[in-house]
This record gives sequence, C-alpha cells and structure tokens, in this order.
Amino acid sequence: MNAERDLAPLAPSVVRALNDKLYEKRKVAALEIEKLVREFVAQNNTSQIKHVIQILSQEFALSQHPHSRKGGLIGLAACSIALGKDSGLYLKELIEPVLTCFNDADSRLRYYACEALYNIVKVARGSVLPHFNVLFDGLSKLAADPDPNVKSGSELLDRLLKDIVTESNQFDLVGFIPLLRERIYSNNQYARQFIISWILVLESVPDINLLDYLPEILDGLFQILGDNSKEIRKMCEVALGEFLKEIKKNPSSVKFAEMANILVIHCQAADDLIQLTAMCWMREFIQLAGRVMLPYSSGILTAVLPCLSYDDRKKNIKEVANVCNQSLMKLVIPEDDEMDEARQTIPAEPTSEESLSKPEAASSGEFPCELDITALNQPLSFPCSCERIQVTLNLDGIVQVLDCHLHDTSIGMMTRIAVLKWLYHLYIKTPRKMFRHTDSLFPILLRTLSDESDEVILKDLEVLAEIASSPAGQTEGHGPSDSSDVRPSPVELHVPARAGQLSSSGTKGLECSPSTPTMNSYFYKFMINLLKRFSSERKLLETRGAFIIRQLCLLLNAENIFHSMADILLREEDLKFASTMVHTLNTILLTSSELFQLRNQLKDLKTPESRNLFCCLYRSWCHNPVTTVSLCFLTQNYKHAYDLIQKFGDLEVTVDFLTEVDKLVQLIECPIFTYLRLQLLDVKNNPYLIKALYGLLMLLPQSSAFQLLSHRLQCVPNPELMQTADSTKPSTGFKRASASNIDYTELLQHFEKVQNKHLEARHQRAGRAEQLDRRVVL
Repeated sequence: MNAERDLAPLAPSVVRALNDKLYEKRKVAALEIEKLVREFVAQNNTSQIKHVIQILSQEFALSQHPHSRKGGLIGLAACSIALGKDSGLYLKELIEPVLTCFNDADSRLRYYACEALYNIVKVARGSVLPHFNVLFDGLSKLAADPDPNVKSGSELLDRLLKDIVTESNQFDLVGFIPLLRERIYSNNQYARQFIISWILVLESVPDINLLDYLPEILDGLFQILGDNSKEIRKMCEVALGEFLKEIKKNPSSVKFAEMANILVIHCQAADDLIQLTAMCWMREFIQLAGRVMLPYSSGILTAVLPCLSYDDRKKNIKEVANVCNQSLMKLVIPEDDEMDEARQTIPAEPTSEESLSKPEAASSGEFPCELDITALNQPLSFPCSCERIQVTLNLDGIVQVLDCHLHDTSIGMMTRIAVLKWLYHLYIKTPRKMFRHTDSLFPILLRTLSDESDEVILKDLEVLAEIASSPAGQTEGHGPSDSSDVRPSPVELHVPARAGQLSSSGTKGLECSPSTPTMNSYFYKFMINLLKRFSSERKLLETRGAFIIRQLCLLLNAENIFHSMADILLREEDLKFASTMVHTLNTILLTSSELFQLRNQLKDLKTPESRNLFCCLYRSWCHNPVTTVSLCFLTQNYKHAYDLIQKFGDLEVTVDFLTEVDKLVQLIECPIFTYLRLQLLDVKNNPYLIKALYGLLMLLPQSSAFQLLSHRLQCVPNPELMQTADSTKPSTGFKRASASNIDYTELLQHFEKVQNKHLEARHQRAGRAEQLDRRVVL
C-alpha cells in the first residue's frame, strides 16, 4: 500500500492489521472497522460507508495477497454487523467479493469467505432473498468442496439460508427454477444431496407451490434417484414421494401432459428403483388424469409391455406395469371409434420435453423398433377438469407399437398375450378404425399361430375370430378391406363376389354357404391363409392343427368353418396336403365335443342347409377315401357307403390306406357311432349298413381291427328272429334318403375323378423318386 491516505477513512494501523498473517490482529482491525462504520451509520454518511466497503473489496478481498484477502473478508463481515438492518442497502457490494473468494485455491480462504458470508446473511436475513440465486449458486459449489472444514462451514450457511427462505413469503420461485433446473443435473454426490435438501425445504413451505414447476425438475430428480449413494437415493425417494402426495391431493392443478414423456423414458430405465418409481408414478397419472394420458398411449405401452414378462426378481415392477396396462386399456371407449381427427384439441407444436424422449427412445435397448415416441404422443394442455377434455385416440401409434412387439421374437409370453389382448380390445371398442390396420396386422397374427405357448395361440385366435366376424369388416367397395386387395393366385382364392358386398342387414358372405350375418369378407380370407399356413408348416398342422380348428369352432360358426375349408380344399393343387387336411378335419368332426351340434345336423340331413353342407364336405372329403366312407356313416348314407367301398377294389391299396381303415373300425366302436351300432338290430331296414361293414372287413388283413369288426358283425341278429308286428312298415332310412334330393350318382363320379387325380400324383412322385435313385447310383 504506497499511499495510506488513499485508504482513508481506514487508519494506517487498521490497514496494517488487516494485512497481517495472524488472525487475532485481523480480528482487532475488524472491530475497529465495525466501530468506524457504526459512526458513519449514526451520521447517515452513506458515501463514506460505500467508500469503506469499496476499499475492503477492491484493495483487500480481491487482492493478490492471501492475507490481504483474509483481512478484506473479515472487514466486510464487520461492516455488515455494524450496518445491521441497513446492510440490505449494500448487500450487492458486500456479497460479490465474498462469493469471488469461494473459488479461491486456498481452502482456508474459502472457509473464511464462508464465515464472512454467514455473518453478512445472518444480519441481513430476508433482505438477501433478492440475491438468493447467486448465494445458491455459490453454496452449490461449496457443497462439493473437498475440504471438510469448508464443507462444514457451507452447511452452517446453508441451514441459515433455509431458515430465512422458510420464514419468508417473498421468495422468488419463478426466478429460482431455471437455476435449479440447471444444477439438478450435477453428477457430484454432494451437489446432488444439496439440491435434494433444498427441494425438500421448498416443498415443505406452504406459500411456495413447487408442484407447478415439477415438469422442469422431474427428469433431474429421476436421474438423481439412480445415484450410487444410498442416502441420496433415499432422500430423492422421499422428495418424489412428497410430490406424489401433493399430486394426489390436487390432481386438477397438475400438468400431467407435460410430465408424461419424462415418465415414459424413466419407465424404461435399467435401474430397478428408477423404473419402479417411474412406473408407480405412471400408474397414478393414468388413474388420476384419465383420458388426458391417451395421446401418450404408444409411449406408455412401449415402456410397460416388456415389463409384463419380468420374472420374480422384478415382481414389483411387473405388478405395477400390469396395473398401468389394465388402467390404460380402460381409457379406450367406443366413442373413440366415432371421433373425427378434425376434432383434435392437441396442439401441433412440440414442447420442451419432446426433446427428452427422442434420444432415449433411440438408445433404449429394450425395444427393437425405432419409434418416435414424441411424434406419436403430442403433449396436451391440462385444464381443470380432466374428464371433460376432448382427446383423440392416436390409434396409428398404438398399433405400430403392438405390431413391433409381435414381430420381436425375443419378448416374453406375457407380453405377447398382453399385446393380443390390446388388439382384441381395440377391435371391440374401435372396430371401424382398427380395420384400417387389419391388412398390415393380418400376416403377423397368422404367424403367431406358430407360437410355442397355447395361451398366446388362444388369444391370437380370439383376435382373428373377431376380425373374421366383426360387422366393421364388411367391405363396401372402399377401404383396405376391399375385395380388390385379395388377388387370386395359384394358391390363394379370390374372395367370392358376395363377400365384397356385405351390409349390416345380414347378407350372406360366402358362396353356397349358410354364413351367419356376423361373418365378413375377412372370414374367407382367414380360412384361405390358415390353410396356406398349414400347408407350408406341416409341423403346425400335426401338433396344433386340431387345437386351432377346435378353438375356432368355439369362437366362430363351426358350420361356416367346415363349409369354407371344404370349399377351399376342393381347389387345392397339393393333393397330398388336401388328403391330410381332410383327414384332420374329419377326425375333428367325428371326435370333438365342440362339434356335437354340427354332427347332429349332418346325421339327420333334414334341412336344405344340412344337405348343402354334406355335399360340400363330400366333394372335398373325396381326397381321402376312408374319410368319405366315415362321412357317409355319420350322415347315415349307408347305401352310398357300400357303393364307395365297392370302388375301393379299383384303388391302390397302401399301408396308409389300411391304417386308416383300421382307425375307422376303432372309431365305429366309439360312443359317437352308438346309433349306427344300434341300427344293426334292424337288419331288414339297414342291409347296406351291414354290407358296408362286411366290405370293410374284407378289406382288412387278419389284424386286431379285423377281429374287432368280425366280433361285432357276429352279434348282428337273424332277421327271421327279429320280425315284429310293425315290421311291414316302410323303412324310414330309405324314406329319408329318397327325400334328400341328393344326386349320389354324381357324387360317386366325383369321387372316382378325385381318386384318379391322386393315383396320377402318386405315380408322378414315385417316378421322380425312381429317377433320383438312379442319379444317386450313377
């Protein structure tokens, strides 16, 4: 200091003491400064007060010499004490040099700066609130200080500042939020602890409504929740828990829409605690906000669906995710099918949180498809009444998510079931809109029939059955379900003309089929593609074919299924597959309890519809001789059965053929054919039944089936002994047959024609095999 007069009004002794390395001497100088400033306050000499503060700031606190900086800090604190309640007038000048010293390399100096600021704030109390942001900024840095003494000093100052904020009603929350939003993303544990402690304090102040600004800090809170420190995680849990309590108390004032995407992101977090907490919040949001969450459905499903397949290690997350899924599903209502897109109340412009979801959606490893969650889920402003708002269901986004999950072979069984439940629910609630997506969903739904799980297949069949029977699927010459989409090919048949002209009045959908009004053009398309799938995947036909068809007979009209499949198989070019498929259908028809009513209908052939069905089945059943005979036995056409067996002599008898005859004999002994066995008592009126059975007996080699049928025929009574008084009445069997108007001669010719085709096909296959063997030998 060259010119001591320049530092007036400070005495030279005070200046020397302030520059001394001993704390005691600096303290004495501070007391002198305090006395001097008190005199200036008494004289109301503001210019001198400012001059003293300026000297202490510029010449000491901001000096290059460390001892001078220490003297300046204690001097500024002394000024504040002397000023008392008037210190608020000079706070900017007092605080700024002290905060600068927070960045000093010397830990002792940082400690003294902390001490000085404590004294300044203690005196000023509420007057420091206009400077809160700079104080908070400085404190957040000291909270992460490596020196324990500095950290301890900052904690004392922190507590003092919290007390001031708590007791004041003039805190500027709006001005503070941007700083809090910036600092909340710190990775330092102590800084995070400091931030959370302040959030807890602000939450506890009744006059401060931090809930309004929760969207600004929610993402940061969830990131802190993943901290390595258990203490910080616990503090963050408490803070989030308090916020959730507030949300439950005042749902009408919560900005649900602005936080929806943030939750979607964290519901996909790798950290279990973050994921569980976010999922719990999502559950509450869906239940409290209701349909306001609908625009975010695709993002929510992206996060929730994979969790449904979690094992017991993540049981809690799985349970909450299941509630979210169920609650979200309930928000979809039939009115969503009627709402026009023009009635949307969702703003087109994106908001700030949209930018959060994009990188997360792209980087998430849990979902195979790159979905722009934000594009699918545009934010929505939330008015006081969440139930009155007009919300349009974003069906395209939901279907895209469901479709991607079905295509992902790595997802678990429960997730696949949930996806199929969603599709079924959407087809029930919003059929008109869903049928726009049917053509794109149809292939994957068919592929899902090859799933390993029976539960998945059952749900898949429910969806396909709903598609095939929904009135919304009735095409009217426009839309994706138009019959023009179904192009005929060598394998796939064109949908019949009438199927493309269905109306809600109940027009029949299949040619020569007694279809119920609930069947639509997709029914026939479904049957065609199902048979194509069985043809290309023989293992599926062998292992699940009967199961699938039986379930479809429960879900849809069994008569329609058999009629349409028989119609399609009649045009099947792969004769071997046609024979196998007919055998499968025949076994189901004869043995399944689900088809009891259909069997009774065929047994009597009383109605034109039943006779029409018999003729349709017969023409396809001709692909397999033994099944054709069994159909005749079922329909009590015994004379025709006998005529067919007579033709068997002209057929190529193979081991497979004899095996099927063997199985038919076993079937005759089953309860299904009880009526047939009882008719053996009426020898006079059923001669062709006995002849047909003897014909089968003659076809069989000396096997167990031969013995079984032989013993049965030995039980046929002598007609002479069975004569009664009413034996002269005409045969009811012949009466029924003559009244049926069925051209059996034409049917028999058709049988011969089909069997000749099979013979040619077998010879061609044998010829190709023989040529192949010759090539191998050469």
